[in-house]
Amino acid sequence: MVEQETEKSLFEAPPMGEQERMVEAILFATADPVTVRDLAGRMPHGCDPAEALVYLRKRYEGRGVRVVRVGDAWAIRTAPDLGFLMQKETVEVRKLSRAAIETLAIVAYHQPVTRAEIEEIRGVSVSRGTVDQLIEMEWIRFGRRRMSPGRPVTFVVTQEFLDHFGLESARDLPGLKELRSAGLLENRPPPGTVLTAKDGGEEDDDDESGQSELFED
Repeated sequence: MVEQETEKSLFEAPPMGEQERMVEAILFATADPVTVRDLAGRMPHGCDPAEALVYLRKRYEGRGVRVVRVGDAWAIRTAPDLGFLMQKETVEVRKLSRAAIETLAIVAYHQPVTRAEIEEIRGVSVSRGTVDQLIEMEWIRFGRRRMSPGRPVTFVVTQEFLDHFGLESARDLPGLKELRSAGLLENRPPPGTVLTAKDGGEEDDDDESGQSELFED
C-alpha cells in the first residue's frame, strides 16, 4: 500500500490546464495529425491527452483555427469558412486524370473495395499506373485481403486523404444529392450506358468521350 502511494506521488500528473497547453504545443508544431497514443507517449507520465483534447477543442470553437479529428488522429487546422484566405498559397503539383478521380471516388464510397469491383463499377479496366499514382500520393492504401477465392487485396482511403479534404471519416463524404447540386454529376450518361475497354483491356486516361456511373441511387 505504501509502495503504491509512493509511486503515485512520484509520477503526479500536471494540472489539466498544463496538459491542455502541452497538447496544443504538439499539435501546433506537427504538420501531420497526431493520435492520442502518440500524444500520451510525448507527455509526462499520468497525463490524459484525451481529456485535454476535449477542453482544447472547446476553447478553439469559433476561432480562426480549430482542433479537428482526422480519422483516429487530431490536428490544428484553419476554420473552413476562412479557407479562402489561403488560396493564393495553394500550389497544384499534379492534376489527376479522369480515371484516377473515378477510381479514388469508388474507393472512398465503396471501401474496402477490390480491383475487380472497381473495374466492374467503372466498366473499364484499371491500369496499374492509376492505382500506383493514388498510392504514391498516399490517398489510398492496401486494406485487408478478402476471405474469398484468390484472397484479393482491397483498397481503402488513407488518413492523408481525409485530412486533405477536411473530413473526420469517410462517413462525412458528400451524398448523391449534394454531388448533384454541386454540378459534379450533371454529365453522367443515361442509366445503362457503360464505357467499353480499349483494345488490350487497359483504360485510356485521355478519352473524354463519356463518364462511367460512379454512384448508385
